[in-house]
Amino acid sequence: MKIKGRIFLLDDDELIVTMLARALRNEGFETQVHTSGNDALEKIESWHPDLVMLDINLGEEQNGLDILSDIKSNLETQVVMLTGDDTAETAIRAMKIGAADYLTKPFNVDEVTLVIRGILERSKLKDEVKYLRKSQLDYVHHEMVGTSPAISEILENAKTIASAGVPTILITGESGTGKEVLARNIHHWLHLDQKENSEGVPYIAVNCTALPDNLIESELFGHTKWAFTDAKTDKKGMFELADGGTILLDEIGDMRPDLQSKFLRVLENRSVRRLGGKVDLPVEVNVIATTNRDLKKAVAEKEFREDLFFRLSTFSLHLPPLRERRDDIPLLARYFLIFFCQKYTKKNINGFTPEAEKLLQDYNWPGNVRELKNVVERCVVLEKKEQVSCDFLPLEMSGYTRTTYPFVERRKNAKLILSEKGLSLEEVEKDLIKQALALANNNQTKAAKLLNISYDSLRYQVKKFNLA
Repeated sequence: MKIKGRIFLLDDDELIVTMLARALRNEGFETQVHTSGNDALEKIESWHPDLVMLDINLGEEQNGLDILSDIKSNLETQVVMLTGDDTAETAIRAMKIGAADYLTKPFNVDEVTLVIRGILERSKLKDEVKYLRKSQLDYVHHEMVGTSPAISEILENAKTIASAGVPTILITGESGTGKEVLARNIHHWLHLDQKENSEGVPYIAVNCTALPDNLIESELFGHTKWAFTDAKTDKKGMFELADGGTILLDEIGDMRPDLQSKFLRVLENRSVRRLGGKVDLPVEVNVIATTNRDLKKAVAEKEFREDLFFRLSTFSLHLPPLRERRDDIPLLARYFLIFFCQKYTKKNINGFTPEAEKLLQDYNWPGNVRELKNVVERCVVLEKKEQVSCDFLPLEMSGYTRTTYPFVERRKNAKLILSEKGLSLEEVEKDLIKQALALANNNQTKAAKLLNISYDSLRYQVKKFNLA
């Protein structure tokens, strides 16, 4: 049975806590029982419960409200007060200190379970929102688009693996091939059979190269209070936040060797230990790892653990580069065109010119689907005609060499003409800047916009080539 949460029960009435513990265990909760308030904070802190059920009266010398105050001052766990006093004054005092709810004795076990579930669901949602705000995640759930044999086979295999409930999946492929998009779709397929909508199931994405070395361990596995200097309170790690859902570990091939061993233990035991913690916390989470590295080569070069590689590669999917599935390029381009036309309310654009579509399909796309998406977005924003023309496509799509600026706008009334072949790259740069300045009547701000570079970059180039 899946563990639905960890409940710490503190009440001096042994009969009540025993009865509650048995009922909660039957409902799938893990429990720990204590009948004395002595060293209560230390006991709670070391066990990392999701919720504490605390009696207000713990004997003549122990007051549950004082313990509640200590808990809320030092920990982030939720607390439900148990009381035999049904007066409003007691409840108000408890809620002001920070109790999530209170229950009056005698209580119904079904009522207790309902209250606990509601509090834990709200707490989990709050944690996820906090994480998303911190990461400033701006995620758009795109579909896996393509009808080529390669992508059709991958999607079929991915759905089969997901329907089987495989807990660990590896996705490989060049940067920009759509590994994160495939991961999100697998997450959706993994949880289709759940009663709740799969969009409500936790999905936590972690870029293993984006987090600083000194923070990645505590971010992944969490930490206890004072595990390090700035740890002023207990904190759940991303594995705990993803409990019941999916965690995506992007660029797993670049994970530090010491973290690789800890990650392997998580995969094998399905539990995590917070930094500075003393107990293992069970997590039921599907793990999807992605990498653009050749992990076999990394293993041979002693840069990646062999045992972790074998653990990950049991169920692996490889996304081919876009240049190996050119039939999907027009389909993807139209998909992104519709998406960005809706995003930027460009209702007038209805497709690509034949010339633009040919350039798109003939280009090798070193940045793969991500590069195609960015190019289409730019064209949609800048295009004023009914069809996307070649005017705002990258210069190198025409077979020319890229200069310092990634795009050069070629407009009917303001056309930049490339210098004849045989000139050096520096001479080509100088010639294009001279043309831009001439077209802009020496207005450097307009010339910079024409070249799609910053004003400061243009000033540097003008000074460099002595064009002022």
